[in-house]
Amino acid sequence: MKLVIFDCDGTLVDSQNKIGANMKEAFETIGLVWPGQAATRSIIGLSLLQAMSKMYPQGSNAEHVALVETYKEISHRETTTQKPVMSFYDGALETIERLRKRDDLLLAIATGKSHRGVLFMLEAANLPENAFISIQTADSAASKPHPEMILNAMADAGGIGGHNTVMIGDASYDMEMARAANAHALGVDWGYQSVDTLRNSGAHKIMSHFNQLDGILKEFLEE
Repeated sequence: MKLVIFDCDGTLVDSQNKIGANMKEAFETIGLVWPGQAATRSIIGLSLLQAMSKMYPQGSNAEHVALVETYKEISHRETTTQKPVMSFYDGALETIERLRKRDDLLLAIATGKSHRGVLFMLEAANLPENAFISIQTADSAASKPHPEMILNAMADAGGIGGHNTVMIGDASYDMEMARAANAHALGVDWGYQSVDTLRNSGAHKIMSHFNQLDGILKEFLEE
């Protein structure tokens, strides 16, 4: 059995505008100046406390915590009051549906999103939670690039080894996490960080469209 792990933001869904708007609101709510969309793009994938620390390094721990709690309140409001709408990248949902029908693969998620945010995404896609053998989020695991999310997913999948695991993501954090877990690191070129950044962070290969994934899996994973 093999394991394919997906990042969410920048890999399955294009959420940068929504994350940017929520970050702007969070900063302004507590009286701080939002550092802008470019800074926001750079932290997508990290857990919230690490993200706030990186976006606002001159701030105190109390300010970082306040930003986290404010951002969570804004996101919670959205997931409880709005109809789930997500902009999935071309081929993402078709690929998940195709792969989950294979009897030699298990699917998982490893994301900086909250578990609530993942469920919101799955609802938008009409995907059941059990489409994934493991859903690893910043709620219950160490932030990327720590390998805990991948290690937990491999354990949930019955102890699948890194040589039979592929992590798919758009950020350096995903590639570094995969390398730290001795898994295959597959970058995507449509996300929020550059191809050079992905390569320099340890990507074994870069994918330009989901229609390339089956061939890459055949190349990466042991028969």
